[in-house]
Amino acid sequence: MTFITTHSGLSVHMASPTPQMIDPSDIGRSLSRICRFGGHTRQHYSVAQHCVLASQFVPAEHQLTALLHDATEAYVGDMVSPLKAMIPAFKGVEERFWAAIAARFGLPGAMDPCIKNIDLILLATERRDLLCEGEAWDCLEGVVPLPVQIG
Repeated sequence: MTFITTHSGLSVHMASPTPQMIDPSDIGRSLSRICRFGGHTRQHYSVAQHCVLASQFVPAEHQLTALLHDATEAYVGDMVSPLKAMIPAFKGVEERFWAAIAARFGLPGAMDPCIKNIDLILLATERRDLLCEGEAWDCLEGVVPLPVQIG
């Protein structure tokens, strides 16, 4: 089998997703059920919650992109970053899905740097508020969490 069937009944082909295969209700439903950090949070915290927060802290012209910045995970799942780094081919799959999502919603193919910036700030905030203490994360060196608490 080379495709998944979404909640809306669409067949989404993993090797060649198209904008016609992308449905916003499928994205919302799926991301609301996927827990960030592989579920290793103190409470359920979904990818959808993360995306909504991201959209609230970027300029208005980037809000839709921020809201959808992790929409690929609705189709390919949320792989924890250390594992994703070990599977380089996965990045190509995500890029194909992002291209289809961006085309579906009229978004740019490349995300503005403000999206990566808020993603890192949220990562620092989520780590502080939702995860147990552990080893330092090099990617967060110098990143200041939001002053508000999550959860």
